[in-house]
Amino acid sequence: MTIKCEIVSQDRMVFTGEADIVVIPGMDGQMGILPKHAPVLTALSYGIITVRIKGREEHFTVAGGIAEILPDKVTVLADAAENVEEIDIERAIKARERAEESLKMMTATDADRYLRVSSALKRSNLRLQAAQKYRKLTKTRI
Repeated sequence: MTIKCEIVSQDRMVFTGEADIVVIPGMDGQMGILPKHAPVLTALSYGIITVRIKGREEHFTVAGGIAEILPDKVTVLADAAENVEEIDIERAIKARERAEESLKMMTATDADRYLRVSSALKRSNLRLQAAQKYRKLTKTRI
């Protein structure tokens, strides 16, 4: 028995398929979703979604959003999401460097900008950590 899983970001369908289990980063910790799970609506934190089917796993970064869990389907509506295999390491490193530099130059009056830059830094760090953990990288500085 499987459960249907859909992961959607603001601009595209990131994943759709069947799963034996889906593990999502809820606000209170990791949630493992199996077929026939009780209905739940939950907010997502920054983290990794793991989709396991027949012993094979796919990993996706997620930067906030919500998940609707039904007995036969998990739908993730993410603020941002991507397959770990698709992460552009160099682009993520440059994004992290830009965010760190921007944070250094901020003043106390930049509260709104601070939140945006802090979020960008958090997302770039998540992407790099996910790539380092779930991909086989060679000769790449992270």
